[in-house]
Amino acid sequence: MSHVIGLKCRECGTEYPGGIQNTCYECFGPLEVHYDWDEVQNRASKEKISKGPPSIWRYSDLLPIDGTNYVDLGAGYNKLHRAENLGKELGLQELYILDDSVNPTNSFKDRVTSVAVSKALELGAEAVGCASTGNLASAVGAHAAKAGLPAYIFIPSSIELGKITQMLAYKPNTIAVDGTYDDANRLASEVADLNPNWAFVNITIRPYYTEGSRTLAFETAEQLGWDTPDHIVAPLGSGALLCALFRGYDELENIGFVDNSSNIKFSGSQPLGCSPISAAVQNATEVVPIRELDTVAHSLAIGNPADGYYAKEIIHQSGGYAASPTDEEILEAIHLLASTEGIFTEPAGGTTIAGLKKLVETGHINPDEKTVVYVTGNGLKAQDTIAKTLEQPESIKPTLSAFTDKYNNNSTSTQ
Repeated sequence: MSHVIGLKCRECGTEYPGGIQNTCYECFGPLEVHYDWDEVQNRASKEKISKGPPSIWRYSDLLPIDGTNYVDLGAGYNKLHRAENLGKELGLQELYILDDSVNPTNSFKDRVTSVAVSKALELGAEAVGCASTGNLASAVGAHAAKAGLPAYIFIPSSIELGKITQMLAYKPNTIAVDGTYDDANRLASEVADLNPNWAFVNITIRPYYTEGSRTLAFETAEQLGWDTPDHIVAPLGSGALLCALFRGYDELENIGFVDNSSNIKFSGSQPLGCSPISAAVQNATEVVPIRELDTVAHSLAIGNPADGYYAKEIIHQSGGYAASPTDEEILEAIHLLASTEGIFTEPAGGTTIAGLKKLVETGHINPDEKTVVYVTGNGLKAQDTIAKTLEQPESIKPTLSAFTDKYNNNSTSTQ
């Protein structure tokens, strides 16, 4: 018996069989995976998870795939760091960082793509595709290569060189669009309509794709001894990650794995140059799409966030808040995280850390709250941007006297 019933509209509740579909035909609302939670409870156990693979597929009973034909490059089950140095710097007593910069293609998008491409195989898709600001492009390229499926990837032509280079190595069909992410996404949607047997991971099979992000909540709870944080901070782009985290913690309580998920505060951070969700939270207004985007955090530069309304509601109802750091604050936060915890993140991660700092300073996070922050991408992907903020080292002659002169004779000899 399958633990996946099909798809269900988030708005009107209309149910559909599982397939390549993301929108309700009745009300045009978004679809979500509809699970048989009694069957999930029969299958899943903490003991079974503890014996599972060191990847997101240790939580297979909570993911929307039947069978074991997973496209698994090893995404997930990453270390939850106790960030004592950064916590001390910010005045937080118990701070944790879940670092997803160490995934196979160096971002959290490996989680969602592993699930989506596995589902594409299950559904018999002839090809996969996506619209992306960079991280998802690399993840889809890699997982499509592993699955033996052709990939069609639509990107804004302005994304970072490091992300383009990594993506091209997997040899997908790459369509660089003169315009923003929203322009690339619109074109990808039109192509998807013409090819109903292609699975565009963040468009036509988006209901399955977003399920992969829930594993961040599962990993956090497992590594906290099946406990929950008091407060989480996540980056805001489309809003889908924060929504998935909320559902992940809620579902763990529903099956009896954790308690008190309803007490978690959910906060987000979005760059000031593209902050439709944060602005809506701060001003208590609707999420208004924006066209003009200006931020170094390219992977969060989504002017029309698909899950913006739902993310805003979760933040509001949970008692969280949303920050809007400037580009300067984002870049400073990259250096702060690296110099305190040894984690090198891209501007999206810098946005999250900068947002964390602002949320603490404004009193939206209390010093005694057990706080978990999600760092979603690696700094090596944005070297062009970050290198501009670094002071290049001054060279010296290869002599001990040159070294001691430079460092004022303060060197310590080793025996």
